Amino acid sequence: MTWQEKGGRTASGVLPGHGAIRLALMRTSSYPRPDTCATAPGSSTVTGRAVRPGSRRRIAGRLLGSSLLPAVLMGAAAVAVLLRYDVAPRDLLAFTAYLLLCLALPGVLLVRALWPARRTAAEEIALGLALGYAVEVLVYIAARAAGHPLSVLAWPAATYALFLGVPRLRRHWRRPQRRPAPLWWSWALALVMFYLLALGVLTFLGKNAIAWPAMATSYIDMPYHLALVGELRAHMPPTVPAVAGEPLFYHWFVYAHLAAAGWVTGIDPVVLLFRLGMPPMMAAITVLLGMVGRRVTGSYAGSLVALAGTVLMTAPNLYHGVNVGTLTWRGFQSWTGPSQTFGALLFAPVVLLAIDLLAARRRDPLRMLVFCVFVLAVMGAKATHLPPFAFGLALVAGVRLVTRRPRGPVLAMLGVTAICWAYAQFVLFGGARQAMIVAPLSLLERAWGELTGRPGAAVPVGSLLGITVVYLLCLAVTWCGALGLLARPRLLLRPAVTLLLGMGVACVGAALVFGHPHLGQLYFFGAGYPYLMMVAAYGLVTVVRRAAVTPRTVGYAVVAGVGGACLVWALCGVRTPLPSGGPEGLLYLPYAVLAAAAGAAAVVVVLTRRGVRAWAVVLVAFAAAGWPAAWSARVLSTLDRTPPGATSAEVAPVEPGAVPDGFMTAARWLRAHSSPGDLVATNVHCRWGHGHPCDSRQFWVSALAERRVLVEGWTYTGTNMSRWRPGELPELLPFWDGERLRANDAAFTAPSRTTTGLLRDRYGVRWLLADERYASRRPGLGAVAELRFRSGDCAVYHLGRRAPGVTSIPERAT
Repeated sequence: MTWQEKGGRTASGVLPGHGAIRLALMRTSSYPRPDTCATAPGSSTVTGRAVRPGSRRRIAGRLLGSSLLPAVLMGAAAVAVLLRYDVAPRDLLAFTAYLLLCLALPGVLLVRALWPARRTAAEEIALGLALGYAVEVLVYIAARAAGHPLSVLAWPAATYALFLGVPRLRRHWRRPQRRPAPLWWSWALALVMFYLLALGVLTFLGKNAIAWPAMATSYIDMPYHLALVGELRAHMPPTVPAVAGEPLFYHWFVYAHLAAAGWVTGIDPVVLLFRLGMPPMMAAITVLLGMVGRRVTGSYAGSLVALAGTVLMTAPNLYHGVNVGTLTWRGFQSWTGPSQTFGALLFAPVVLLAIDLLAARRRDPLRMLVFCVFVLAVMGAKATHLPPFAFGLALVAGVRLVTRRPRGPVLAMLGVTAICWAYAQFVLFGGARQAMIVAPLSLLERAWGELTGRPGAAVPVGSLLGITVVYLLCLAVTWCGALGLLARPRLLLRPAVTLLLGMGVACVGAALVFGHPHLGQLYFFGAGYPYLMMVAAYGLVTVVRRAAVTPRTVGYAVVAGVGGACLVWALCGVRTPLPSGGPEGLLYLPYAVLAAAAGAAAVVVVLTRRGVRAWAVVLVAFAAAGWPAAWSARVLSTLDRTPPGATSAEVAPVEPGAVPDGFMTAARWLRAHSSPGDLVATNVHCRWGHGHPCDSRQFWVSALAERRVLVEGWTYTGTNMSRWRPGELPELLPFWDGERLRANDAAFTAPSRTTTGLLRDRYGVRWLLADERYASRRPGLGAVAELRFRSGDCAVYHLGRRAPGVTSIPERAT
């Protein structure tokens, strides 16, 4: 028995506190301690004290049994990766302090006060971080508009003051009662985060440098994202920095967050965007999706199935070669799509709050307030989440209408969501369609072209029908677990299940109904598929429990499903794109085999009369068929040696030899020696090495100089996208204002006091950043403008002040 079991006394009857006092006195005396004079047999000494092997084992056991260890190891791995990829220790420390003190801690305090519940430490931190992001963005918009961007620090300072000064709020500084979580759950979350980190290393960090000239070969959209961060650092409301005066119709809240982080920490936007910004978001998303999964499935095991399915599964890809068309999924997180990652992070608490409010027996105005804050943040972070969410809420309202249950909370949430979506569509985005059109099955038409090696060709009706069947079969296999809910049909009427099913149906429907030249309709799909996976996991858990299937049998079914998918893939051996003249029927062969296997399994279930048990095993096996596809789509595809441009989805990279020397140095000098309101002109409009025809996805001047440019690249502007028609590529459309472009280019190709004066006096240009490989040398710009800086192939010229009474280009009306 221990001393606690004996009423607080040791075996000798002495209070333990007396022993502690005696030991303390011995440590401060000049006499040697007994434990330093002799060592018991079989023990070792550490700093003069005897430590028995059993004590070491207990310490090691406590360390390994702590839920803190997985988090520490994951954090250490993230730090090691970031340091390996050129993040300075000072930047890492500053960003960590900012993340904890300016976002997570004040957010946690607000969560404890406004949304109290028993949670694990990881869940509380993730929710606090998400709320911190949301509040910070809304505060920064006001602070930047007022001209005092550092006033964004007022919200964490005010939060601390409020929770210190108000007696009723002080209790929230103390750790609340935690919800105990299994140790394996902590390790599972850490492993998922480690997988996402490793995937980021493989697909992004190793390919997108933060030093010039390697940075110029980064993923094609990274300079556009970087330019928007610079725009939000200096201006509110933002416009398109690459085309002066053009309104910004885009989901820009994530760039406001990165701009705020830059002001607070002093870290360069390149480091924030390319390295530091995404890891904490992905870690928080992992925890939050786990929370939603546990709320839906009712167990940690079900949540793990949902989380693993979301991260590790895609549609079953039974083709060899590149993963194109039908099997192209936009994930819930992406290093190259910060708005998608930020939107997914802020949307997860919206779903969690909706489930809580739907299940509540009374009104909760505080939770409703938090719900409104998150929906406002999602509105500008990634508004594509709101229409599917509204559809799910409408479906819940319809079910409650039929079953005569209270509809107050769901109608209130539906109203808030509809108002925010309308504001986003008609105010933030100015009603612009951004090349999104109603084009049923255009996704599958493009898939057929890429799979057959005939992109852009007319698709026969029979072929379109066939590829549509393949696509639907893929989705059916991926989410077939949802059929397990038929074992308990009443579960389909649970508000959480109805909500997520409605969201999923809306997302898949949007992907099939709409069309976009850059597959933008798949952002709808990416918004909903994690939540459809939760319903599928819930169905699997339900039917497995109902049938009392043993874990061993489940394991056998998973192995059978994975092995079967690999066997079909290997035996059929269909490689895409199909070789020239290859029969189109090959595309349908592996999926016909899969469909035949499904039919055979159904027959076996019926003939054996095993009922629910056989049904459970079959569902598990077919659901597992998506795992090899994830490996193929997300890992092997990054190692594929298919030449760039082999499919229409591929973007040919910038060749290192086409990048101008000294460009980043010149742009950084311009940033340091000009004012944020100065306008710049450049002769760089096309991606380096892609000038014939001109690919106008060029944004490096506005990205690195952080200044607005008269005309740089115009692909993603609302005006350019509104001119797009099916069959065209937006990036190859000419600039719509020919007069402005001619005036801009004349200053570089035929420099004179007239051409440069026109830019200065009519358009308000103050600086010229010239790639002198394409500028006139006789006479040179130096004859009519003041050369201020030269680096390699690039030079910066100053035009002086414009004539009195001349204003800069007016912003286009939104």
